[in-house]
Amino acid sequence: MSQSFIKLWVHAIWATKNRQELIDDSIEKKLYDFIYEELIDLGCPVRILNGMPDHVHVLFLQNPQKTITDIVKQIKGSSSHFINREELILEKFAWQTGFAAYSVSESQLEVVYNYIKNQKHHHLKKNGQDEFDEFVKLHGLEKK
Repeated sequence: MSQSFIKLWVHAIWATKNRQELIDDSIEKKLYDFIYEELIDLGCPVRILNGMPDHVHVLFLQNPQKTITDIVKQIKGSSSHFINREELILEKFAWQTGFAAYSVSESQLEVVYNYIKNQKHHHLKKNGQDEFDEFVKLHGLEKK
């Protein structure tokens, strides 16, 4: 094959430091717009971005020239800097060190899209930590 074809959908999740509920209605749109634009600038088209006051979910196409770790590290760093620079909240904002990222097959895109779209409704039944633990178990991973 003389050409490379790469299309990797990624469902990434990361949380605020100590899972503090810092992403309220007053900053949510500004933060999500910033993350969206950063991902586009990194060559990672976004399908959907949503979350809760203590965490974010994003479904995007991975830029094959970048690692998932580099992409998420860049997004987390630049978005926390943005929140602090713009003084969108009273205290210093930071994300937790880690993150989760899962590959998504084309056949499951709509399922994951709807899951992310309905975060607020979904979390009426389950908190963020329980959700994360469920993802870890579902994907056969161990928390370290």
